[in-house]
Amino acid sequence: MGKTLFEKVWNNHVVEAIEGGQEILYIDRHFIHEVTSPQAFDGIRNRKIDLFRKNKIVATADHNVPTENQHLPIKDILSKFQVDTLEKNCKEFGIDLYGLGHPYQGIVHVIGPELGITKPGMTIVCGDSHTSTHGAFGAIAFGIGTSQVEQVMATQCLLLQRPKTMRITIDGELEKGVFSKDIILHIISKIGTAAGTGYFVEYAGSVIRALSMEARMTICNMSIEMGARGGMIAPDETTFEYIKGRKFAPAGHELDKALKYWGSLFSDEDAVFDKEYFFHAEDIEPMITYGTNPGMGISITSSIPGYEEVENPLAFKRSLEYMALNAGEKLIGKRINHVFIGSCTNSRIEDLRIVANYVRGKKKAPHTRVMIVPGSKQVENQAREEGIHQILEDAGFELREPGCSACLGMNEDKIPKGEYCVSTSNRNFEGRQGPGARTMLVSPLTAAAVAIKGEIVDVREYLKEKAII
Repeated sequence: MGKTLFEKVWNNHVVEAIEGGQEILYIDRHFIHEVTSPQAFDGIRNRKIDLFRKNKIVATADHNVPTENQHLPIKDILSKFQVDTLEKNCKEFGIDLYGLGHPYQGIVHVIGPELGITKPGMTIVCGDSHTSTHGAFGAIAFGIGTSQVEQVMATQCLLLQRPKTMRITIDGELEKGVFSKDIILHIISKIGTAAGTGYFVEYAGSVIRALSMEARMTICNMSIEMGARGGMIAPDETTFEYIKGRKFAPAGHELDKALKYWGSLFSDEDAVFDKEYFFHAEDIEPMITYGTNPGMGISITSSIPGYEEVENPLAFKRSLEYMALNAGEKLIGKRINHVFIGSCTNSRIEDLRIVANYVRGKKKAPHTRVMIVPGSKQVENQAREEGIHQILEDAGFELREPGCSACLGMNEDKIPKGEYCVSTSNRNFEGRQGPGARTMLVSPLTAAAVAIKGEIVDVREYLKEKAII
């Protein structure tokens, strides 16, 4: 019987099978940041041991960093303490750190791919659930808890139960104005936030093969929002071309050798998955969430479901009360005061290009504040080199410095209580973007259109004949 992509990569990293069904898995790359690493470092000190393979660890500051005036001392006491502690720990243990002021600093799931650290066939972990982003390269990548961060530091391995396998196939041709964020929000809205529990998901089909690497990363990033352990996409020429020439990518003979292996990473025709789903691209429209989990999504022109259409009416009612919305209501025309474009889901240069190409020559609505936070210093610098920063500034948008920013409300970039934020991030939980904030998830293009109009719109009505990207 053939093997799935997941099985090929997993099997290649099993150190030992343990009685009872668990396996010891070797980890190729460990990303750390300032929030989930301090306790792990303390554990290493308490055990009086050294890091097992420090050259496999890459550190950056991203979650709790300011996105303005990063050249100045951090004002927030907690943020400063966390960033200073990361610097201290990395210096003590000899770990490469891309901290504030470093040209490679940025969101951990953005810098890994753009530096060529992320490669097909790897196992990758980080103390952050959206580590699944790296699966877009055909890697097994997943988030881990702080105790597991310490385990990897000490052993470069994890003791794990092998997940089940799922394949989600999307075929057809996407409508103009529909992007990868819409694809994944559509999928989650149909199968739910628990459908992937216990599974590793492979995305396949003609739609996936036609996507850029940036778009593939967006889809794998949000695998977590359907409850999955992670998401993967088989590497192909698009993957290989993206990696070539990057800072830590192989070159010359090493690249030839790597390409031979990477080319073998696909699910065999006779591979069997534990579960499969199939979707048609023609059924996918621009999406928006209306509730307090990513599964509560609808196409931009649809109405919020009625109580008789949902499985848990009580939870549904509570969610609508928090969002100040009503069953059966349409969202088109709703006034929006805040737009956030960023996060590890949608903060890459392609996302900024999409936004800039739409807003060129336009002005944001007077009442709407628009924050655009690039995913890394390299993305920020490239945006400036391409003149994107000027287009955004002319439109009245704020182009800030790299960080997780308003995705999670941990830093200074919070949305005021009771106000709506149309966001390109990945989670719309209660208080996710600040206490009492109301989040609606969308694609970068829809976010740009909302920013210009100052209310929720169907971007398809405003698209010109020219390509958006």
